[in-house]
Amino acid sequence: MLLTNAFSSTVKKLCAAALLSILTACGGEPQSSNPVASSITQEQTVYEWKLITSWPKNLPALGTSPEHFADIVDKMSNGRMRIRVYGANELVGGLEVFDAVSQGVAEIGHTGAYYWQGKIPSTPFFSTIPFGLTGTEMDAWLSYGGGNELWQEIYAPFNLIPMRGGNSGTQMFGWFNKEINSLADLQGLKMRIPGLGGEVFRRAGGTPVTRQVSEVFTDMQTGALDATEFVSPYNDMAAGYHTVADYYYYPGWHEPGTTLETIFNKSAFEALPEDLQEILKAGTEVMNQLLMDELTAKNNEALRVLVEEHGVELRRLPDDVLVELRDISNQVVAELANTDEITRRIYDSYKSFQAGVENYHRIAEDAYVEARKLPSN
Repeated sequence: MLLTNAFSSTVKKLCAAALLSILTACGGEPQSSNPVASSITQEQTVYEWKLITSWPKNLPALGTSPEHFADIVDKMSNGRMRIRVYGANELVGGLEVFDAVSQGVAEIGHTGAYYWQGKIPSTPFFSTIPFGLTGTEMDAWLSYGGGNELWQEIYAPFNLIPMRGGNSGTQMFGWFNKEINSLADLQGLKMRIPGLGGEVFRRAGGTPVTRQVSEVFTDMQTGALDATEFVSPYNDMAAGYHTVADYYYYPGWHEPGTTLETIFNKSAFEALPEDLQEILKAGTEVMNQLLMDELTAKNNEALRVLVEEHGVELRRLPDDVLVELRDISNQVVAELANTDEITRRIYDSYKSFQAGVENYHRIAEDAYVEARKLPSN
């Protein structure tokens, strides 16, 4: 039986070779979407890449969007680009994504730019700035305000190409085990809060702590943390924070529209055929929109469940606390702008765009939202 199978396999290979010879002689091209054809033509080479994330495996939206991205790319490439997704700690730690992709441990990463401020001071501008641009405004600045070009410039020395890969929209401020009635109530609080928001929190008297997401629940449970921010109701409920904290505060002044980044190893990306490069770019754009749409659609129901079924106490930060946090934020961001020449250029671009878009939104989105709240006659 083994001899017969071997003989049959040999005959099939000879027939395939003969068919190829006939097609070539007739000026035809062999047509196949089967990955086995990779041995026949360069165009059918199958690329198997790894995508690492900063999020727990299968976390709604943040964790599942990279899986959707991989599936979309597989289908668009007709199986020529296969991507395996790893959650935080499966291949590398959630806060090791930047270095791992830069060094080629994986070809793609899905993460947040503000985690890398220690390497590149200006990265928060490509994630989120306290009291800065909203999600739709961030997308517009990156695409049409010069943001993408500046982003690529600061990542190029690290052998990386950044692209947007989702946006959280305006987040919640976070989960607390005590009430916040004044700035004094923040004194000494240990809170997981990354990026520039963490520096603002420090100057307001708190103690910011950087943790990868997978560690936060246990730290809240044991009291190692007094508070944590994460994203918004849909993700926060999935993470279970309502079981380890009493108060849920808004608005998310520290993350008004957080861009998630898809980073590619530059050498690997540029070695791909041009059509696969374009497919990967298109895949990130699809992921960018779907992630924001999913959070927009799911947050309201998740918040209802948290409040009505789990008894979460939803609280708004007092206006005087928000004003003080805004004043500190303006100082922090202005100081960051003076770090170096490239950060100053990024700051000028960002703030100029923000001023322009706020001017329009005053008579568009802002005015409409206020009109929608007017009482009926």
